[in-house]
Amino acid sequence: MSRITILGGGRWGTALGLHLSKKGFELMFFDRNPTVVESLKKGKDPYWGLEFAKKPKATSLLNEAVEYSDLIVLALPVQVIRDVLEKSNLSGKVMVSASKGLEVGSSKRVSQIVEDLCKDCKTFVLSGPSFAEEVAKGLPCAVVLAGKDLETLKELKDVFHSETFRVYLSEDIVGVELGGALKNVIAIACGISDGLGFGDNARASLITRGLAEIVRIGSSFGGKKETFYGLSGLGDLVLTSTSSKSRNRTFGFLLGQGLNVEEAEARIGQVVEGKETVKAVKKLTEELNIYAPISWAVYQVVVERIPPGQVARHLLLRPPQSEFEHL
Repeated sequence: MSRITILGGGRWGTALGLHLSKKGFELMFFDRNPTVVESLKKGKDPYWGLEFAKKPKATSLLNEAVEYSDLIVLALPVQVIRDVLEKSNLSGKVMVSASKGLEVGSSKRVSQIVEDLCKDCKTFVLSGPSFAEEVAKGLPCAVVLAGKDLETLKELKDVFHSETFRVYLSEDIVGVELGGALKNVIAIACGISDGLGFGDNARASLITRGLAEIVRIGSSFGGKKETFYGLSGLGDLVLTSTSSKSRNRTFGFLLGQGLNVEEAEARIGQVVEGKETVKAVKKLTEELNIYAPISWAVYQVVVERIPPGQVARHLLLRPPQSEFEHL
């Protein structure tokens, strides 16, 4: 595993590349943006002006990137992953998904998309509270790496783990992926609340009840409850719901301030995964009759375009429930 291919030269893919470059790995990036490709070829990231410890290769030719290494890191927007991967031969590759979200239409997790397209791939998931810029600059963080093949999982831990990028292991791919995807929807809700001026108490309540919602949904699909209280669940939820660096929280904040969806997206200028994930969450929870009032409220604002204040009032007027479902 001395060579690594990174599919996606966005901020997160680039940040992981900067980290892996410091560890001495030879890198090949794939990205469709020629400006990004040229910057990476010169050994400089296109976002923060940081230099790679080892100058990477970069290409807009997918097959060239895939053939470069048996270890492929997926750092693409979730909604384009199937379209990109189905154009390449992934047979026998080790795939590490660093993308967070659910595919609209199929409502599938990224590992399921990979398995659809490559039956003999070994698939793993990397997730947790980790803003790209801080990882790029080498600031400390902790993440979780999940997979079923324990021998390869331990090898991958050695690939990613460092003094400032701590890697914990899990066998719960379902829980780790769903935690990373569902928290984006709750983060949008927290942003909307902040944009409406509801204050710190409301945000804390949304995070807590949002976590309960994530556990309810995630465990219904086979995720382990304890996973959602770990780095890929609670850890990522707190980070994404409270920081101004969070795209999903900022997107929600702008909606709460009165911008429409298109204006908020344009202001951010990056992919907001929660905006698409909420569509898959709405479909899944309704089909399986899973109670998800916060996610449904976000759907009303983002997809149905109901004014945030009106949706918030409806959410607050719901009849009181037991805090824990067994009561």
